[in-house]
Amino acid sequence: MKNKQPSQKTLFALMLATCMLPATVTPALATTDAAMMTSANRQAEADKNRVTNLTLLQTGDIHGHMIPRPCLRCDDEPMLGGLAYMYTKIQQVRATNANTLLFNTGDTIQGSAEALFTKGQALVDVLDQFGYDGYAPGNWDYVYGIDRFLELFGNNRWGGVAANVYYDEIVYPEKAGQTLLPPYRILTVDGVKIGLLGLSSERAINALGPWVTKGIKFTSDGAELPGYIDTLRNTEKVDLIFLVSEFGLAKNVYFGENYDGIDVIMSSDMHEETPEPVVTRNGTIVTEVGQDGTRLGQLDLKLKNGKIVKWDYTFHTIDTRKIKPDAKIAAIIKNERKEFVASKFFKTHVNPFNGALLKTPIDTVVGTAEIGLHRSNFTDTNMSASVEGTSSDFLADAFKTEAGADVGQIRGFRYGTNIKPGPIKLEDLYHFMPIGAQIANVTVTGQALKNQLEGSANGSFNPDVFAWTGGWLNGYSGLKFDLDVYASQGKRIQNLKMFNRQTGAYEPIDPTASYVFAGYWYAQNPLDVGGVKATTTVTPIKGANGETLDATELVVNYLKTHTANPELNRINLVAPLPAPVYGNREEQPLKGVSTAY
Repeated sequence: MKNKQPSQKTLFALMLATCMLPATVTPALATTDAAMMTSANRQAEADKNRVTNLTLLQTGDIHGHMIPRPCLRCDDEPMLGGLAYMYTKIQQVRATNANTLLFNTGDTIQGSAEALFTKGQALVDVLDQFGYDGYAPGNWDYVYGIDRFLELFGNNRWGGVAANVYYDEIVYPEKAGQTLLPPYRILTVDGVKIGLLGLSSERAINALGPWVTKGIKFTSDGAELPGYIDTLRNTEKVDLIFLVSEFGLAKNVYFGENYDGIDVIMSSDMHEETPEPVVTRNGTIVTEVGQDGTRLGQLDLKLKNGKIVKWDYTFHTIDTRKIKPDAKIAAIIKNERKEFVASKFFKTHVNPFNGALLKTPIDTVVGTAEIGLHRSNFTDTNMSASVEGTSSDFLADAFKTEAGADVGQIRGFRYGTNIKPGPIKLEDLYHFMPIGAQIANVTVTGQALKNQLEGSANGSFNPDVFAWTGGWLNGYSGLKFDLDVYASQGKRIQNLKMFNRQTGAYEPIDPTASYVFAGYWYAQNPLDVGGVKATTTVTPIKGANGETLDATELVVNYLKTHTANPELNRINLVAPLPAPVYGNREEQPLKGVSTAY
């Protein structure tokens, strides 16, 4: 008997019923979809609970120091720093965590003869080997002008970022509103998205004058921060924001306290040290690592779901007794220095600022120090760096003597080195005076001197840290005075006296009298002598044959007939400086000094 075939009507009904069956009637497909959903949920849960260990390393304020130097404020005066030693420590840390990022927070390519005479190239050649992940330029990194800065750092070298440094529209109208470097970069480490935001210097280079940074415009209040924090958080969708900033520790703590959303601020400029990081009320971690490559900061972060759940900080001292130099970096340094030290490779170099010639190897002994020379003491010790230093006393003496002036002055600079009692080498002097200044005389009134002193004190101790002028109290020879940091503006300098060469005694200064004043001078800014605007004839000090005489050479001449043994405590503090406010010792009161009367 033949099987009965279904009719067309029946077939159509069967097909329609089949189409209407739910998807769950296909067991294989249902199992696959369920498995995919379960897998996605597991991955989402795993991502939520994922733990990443991230290490941040910070160098800053290297100031041209390629080789170790003494630490005179340390108990046993060890030799610290040296880029070959620092690199060893960096590599040791990297070996413990593949998720390690290295940052440089500025003031790198100024501060030594090697930096000066190569316009920063000697430092760049060495530090190119370090593998930086981010960099904020310091004010001194612009010292060779905008063209040189862009030549070195306009090509993404070291991952440079600077949200507050613009082309000056007066010089570059076609670039109005443009920053020299990107304001931020995005870094991704082990799935964690990081916004690296940068603030460079907030000022031109005051010690030289605005001519050196022509074409560059700096903003000074961090006004860019809120906008970029918002962009990074809400547009770029980063997990973390790190700020590399050369605004100095006091201002960077202010930013951390007043701008939500910054996780870590790595600070430079003031040469303060934070063995214990400053943690602001917003939870921002702020660090600074001293000067001259003597310290390395290490911040270890434990991250869960892209957020910091735990952190630990290690403040490494680059102590040459405990660290061996990296052979590769040491060889590069030796090669960079061979044309500067006594060797068959030594050659004459031309100072890029004043045309003076370097004809003497920088490792030549040029004098003797009877006492240690430096300016780095903390606020709780005699002669705090913000007030006075043996090095600035010595240099001001040399300027005054060699110029035949009544008063010698040097700006209260933070860069410099430490020189132990004993031989002084030429390269030591270049660490103190690496900026191509000459020395000139000008006649000023006693009142003008008082005004400059008051301005310097206000720029160092004002309770508004945004009113600071970028250095410490100027160094003077031929003057003594009382300093009351708690007095109101214009009244901090008291009992001002000048050394009378005729009587051999210090006598009260006459505000209406005229005095010969010697200080830094540049042909590019001919009416400025040590920050005093000249209204009388300016006389640059020349060499024996009328040649241009760099300030360094002038001090060499002084050391031919003198030792470095300056009279100390020329400034009498009426009352001690305020106690530290953030848990670490300070070189400068980090909240300024409030007026008490």
